Amino acid sequence: MAAGPGLVKLQVQIDPEWHMYSLTTPPGPIPTTIRTVDSPAVKSIAVFQPQPIRKFDPNFNAETETYGGSQTFYVKVDLVQDATVTFEPRYQTCSGTSCIPPRTRRVSVALKAGAAAAIPPGFTEAKPSAPSAPAPTDLIPFLAVAFGVGLAAIFTPCVFPMIPITMSYFVGQRGGLSQAVTFCLGIIVLFTGLGLLATLLLGPAGIVQLGGNPWVNGFIAAVFFAFGLSLLGAFEITIPSGILTKLNDASGQGGFAGALLMGLTFALASFACVGPFMGTLLAASVTGGKLRPLLGMASFSSGLSLPFFLLALFPKWLQRLPRSGEWLARVKVVMGFLVLAFMLKYLYSLDAVLQLNFLTRERFIAAAFVIVSMAGFYLLGFVRLPGISRDAELGVARLLIGMLFVVTGISLVPGMFGARLGDIEAFIPQPSASSVPNGAGGGQQEQAWLKNDLPGALARAKAENRMVLADFTGYACTNCKWMKANMFTRPEIAAVVRNLELVELYTDGTDAASQVNQKLEEEKFQTVAIPFYVLYDSSGNVVSTFADKTDDTAKYLAFLTTPPTATATQVASSGSALEGTPFRTVDGAALSMAGWKGKVVVLNYWATWCIPCRKEIPEFNKIHQELGGKGVEVVGISMDEDGAESVKPFLKQMPVKYTIGLGTGTIGELPITLVIGRDGTIVKRFDGLIDKPEELREAIAKAQTAG
Repeated sequence: MAAGPGLVKLQVQIDPEWHMYSLTTPPGPIPTTIRTVDSPAVKSIAVFQPQPIRKFDPNFNAETETYGGSQTFYVKVDLVQDATVTFEPRYQTCSGTSCIPPRTRRVSVALKAGAAAAIPPGFTEAKPSAPSAPAPTDLIPFLAVAFGVGLAAIFTPCVFPMIPITMSYFVGQRGGLSQAVTFCLGIIVLFTGLGLLATLLLGPAGIVQLGGNPWVNGFIAAVFFAFGLSLLGAFEITIPSGILTKLNDASGQGGFAGALLMGLTFALASFACVGPFMGTLLAASVTGGKLRPLLGMASFSSGLSLPFFLLALFPKWLQRLPRSGEWLARVKVVMGFLVLAFMLKYLYSLDAVLQLNFLTRERFIAAAFVIVSMAGFYLLGFVRLPGISRDAELGVARLLIGMLFVVTGISLVPGMFGARLGDIEAFIPQPSASSVPNGAGGGQQEQAWLKNDLPGALARAKAENRMVLADFTGYACTNCKWMKANMFTRPEIAAVVRNLELVELYTDGTDAASQVNQKLEEEKFQTVAIPFYVLYDSSGNVVSTFADKTDDTAKYLAFLTTPPTATATQVASSGSALEGTPFRTVDGAALSMAGWKGKVVVLNYWATWCIPCRKEIPEFNKIHQELGGKGVEVVGISMDEDGAESVKPFLKQMPVKYTIGLGTGTIGELPITLVIGRDGTIVKRFDGLIDKPEELREAIAKAQTAG
């Protein structure tokens, strides 16, 4: 390795008759990746690779890109300051007879900030792969809420009275429909532009990492508080009148441009009422993914502009609109109470990530009870705020809605004493051990979780011959809390979990343990998503993984009851190869070996990325067809890191007629083939490609004779 200001030169020497794959090789083999360990000094990197050898590989039925011999890669590093940067190259090598599973190396080098030297000719940029970010699982509900909030903003004192005035202007002109549509487009352009601006300022990576940031959650809580007070009438957030005057004058020119500017003017003029809705939604959206601010604002503005579009299509509906009155002010005030209630969620995230333990479950629910009940008392006339005069008659609709708010507030009270509140549990603090009465929680009180101590959980599991369930979770992770409160408390799940060693591994805190846990999840499982569950056997081997929230009890129960699988190393080196080795099928179930008893078993360890393994498949198919009815069982155990995700598509393309299962662990170079006698002992072992099939058949015949 050589280094200069902002430029690193990586050199690799590949053994003769071996090759590795490029960073941009098509799907099939595992590509090389070069990335850096997270460092605040590194802004970005760009990897440049030499021209690879590209040719059609019949084993993958696709074009592949490979390197052999001595190769050089360049990495441009954009640094904020001088720093020592750690690089992680990951690569797979293959020969004509064997493939080695992917390996990761670490190399650190001191770099100085500055302009990088020019890249020599013949090198092209190839972006390194990055761990996948958690995919938003609630985007559609979020967009539906954003659209609904946009519709709700219509019913405010700043917006609703402007509808008949604005629409009468369009209806009275030639081309009124097209101008109304353009007017709506102006509203959508403005608010969608705000969402795009948030995305550009924060950057895709920045937005993805905001969910667990305590300062971001604190800022969002402050925004909710300010806008909540604004909706309650404490003050108004307005646009300077000079800007509105200029836009209004410009919109008077008519035509497409005039209608577009009129839409912008309308959106800004109504900011006193729309701003709290828009600001609250935008602040909440930045923690959900890189496109969420943009999509959220587009959905919000579509809801806000929808009535104008419909009234342009059906102008007679204008006569059916209710008249403006006190009800508009009431809607605004009630929305203010709701915004303050949602603020509590972000205050709790701030408190949880910093581990202040100030906003306890009891305080959280007490605050929510007061806020929600106040909205009800306001509608019933017991709380005096703008919107309801002293002599206003209490109508049936206002009575029922006010009662609903009060009932909702009272229904929260049992949660202060340890009772479960269903789906709401995902957004509120968990009860402390002292606050849970005996029998409450559906078995939750019996689940003892270690915190940030995976080695301790594994040690206890080994001593008691139990399995370990590791939960990669977060202090500010809503889905994680939902699973804890609603999935783990189900009787069939709780019954299984009680027999496991449980450990929580927090990844979003500000402490060193969270950094270690996040690094473990990223490097071991190539993901940073939470919740992420890992089932270990008593020896610390990964049995199965489960990502994200689920409401499917049977699916999660199947994960928890996945049988432990012996590692390939244990099987390949044991004298009795089939003893205690419950492999899995490609569908995740235990691979039954009952039918193998008394048979000669040809056990082949392979992987979809292993070229020699692919070459052996036709011969194994022949053995299965010719000897399957004569007491010979052919079994292929895949050692792919992502298991069924790679194997299932492969089996659709490559005809494999014998049994295929999944294994765990590492076994070194592949393929490895074991010929196992009727008594379970290994008769012969083949390392690498079996280029002389007659030797394999001789070993099978020997095993049959010995039996």
